[in-house]
Amino acid sequence: MPDFNDLTLLPFCVGLTLLGLIGSWFAWRRRGIAAGTRGVAWSLLPVSLYLTGLLELVWDVVRSSVSWVTHLIFSPTVWSGVALFGVSVVLYVVSGVARGRGGNQKAQKKPASPAGELTSTGPEPASATTAKAAKPSKGKAKQQESSEFDEIEDILKRHGIN
Repeated sequence: MPDFNDLTLLPFCVGLTLLGLIGSWFAWRRRGIAAGTRGVAWSLLPVSLYLTGLLELVWDVVRSSVSWVTHLIFSPTVWSGVALFGVSVVLYVVSGVARGRGGNQKAQKKPASPAGELTSTGPEPASATTAKAAKPSKGKAKQQESSEFDEIEDILKRHGIN
């Protein structure tokens, strides 16, 4: 006994190919050889899909997808799964926003420790505390500023930039 696909899909594919070839002939007459050749290429696809077995595969995928969608629409279990998926996505996004705003309270409440003292997170650099502790006077600021510019000039000269 012939299979369902043998009885219906082969004539259907041959019919589509014939219609496509007729349309390709008209396209070749009206728009030129490029349009006709492109039409022939598209027209041969249904029969080639049938002969390679890919049409049956596509048919099975479509049939399975339709079955899944109908099961999705009428199943409360599936809808609860979809709702849980949505909740997990929302929670993930909220955690990212909270992390970006500094939602980690432990990192914000660090006790102040003197420079160079070992803590659970490691020693705090001495330069960080001295910069926080006191602002230099105007005379020192100008002297420090000029020394920074001298360093920058030295670096530029070493690289041959004037």
